[in-house]
Amino acid sequence: MDFFYLTALEREAVTLSLQVAGWAVVLSLPVGIFTAWALARGRFPGKSILEALVHLPLVLPPVVMGYLLLVLLGRNGIIGGALYRYLGITLAFTWKGAVLAAAVMAFPLLVRAVRLSLESVDPGLEAAARTLGAGPMRVFFTVTLPLMAPGILTGTLLAFARSLGEFGATITFVSNIRGETQTLPLALYTLTQVPDGETGAMRLCILSVLIAMVALIISETLSRQVDARMKA
Repeated sequence: MDFFYLTALEREAVTLSLQVAGWAVVLSLPVGIFTAWALARGRFPGKSILEALVHLPLVLPPVVMGYLLLVLLGRNGIIGGALYRYLGITLAFTWKGAVLAAAVMAFPLLVRAVRLSLESVDPGLEAAARTLGAGPMRVFFTVTLPLMAPGILTGTLLAFARSLGEFGATITFVSNIRGETQTLPLALYTLTQVPDGETGAMRLCILSVLIAMVALIISETLSRQVDARMKA
């Protein structure tokens, strides 16, 4: 039974991971929905560049993304320096920076799921609402957004699961500080580097798999239920 008992370090890592993943999804969801809408329905110069930037975290090594975040948002970075001098905000080596790193790495999955859902929405329904006098914002919130619900749910849970598993960008941007930035993957890595840490590492490994599986199952189930209600 001792195998299933989490130590203080492991509990801290799991709690911090859930906190980081939750905030990452909350902060990236509005931006993700707007970005998905712009890519699916927008016609503007530089659209292909925006699409490439959105999907860049999928093809670049996570360590590269973490280093770019450090260069841009570190205390001496181009943006981070200004944030620290004028607002007193520090992101590097803090849990807030871990949230940002997780959000950046999960963002493409969120946008892709929402965009695919939006592209399946019949534009005729939106056009019909506009002919009845509804403005663009009302059409979006009363017609488009509800029809996008399956994709939003799927993207949210995929982004949450991806945020829980983020390692490379996190350790590069915010390091591996216990109680501050040591998320579940970083704690697992730490345990593999110390004597007699194999048991704890295996516990965290199993826990990571279970959380990811639950998130994926819930995502699929909710998506099917919402889709069925839309078609009913």
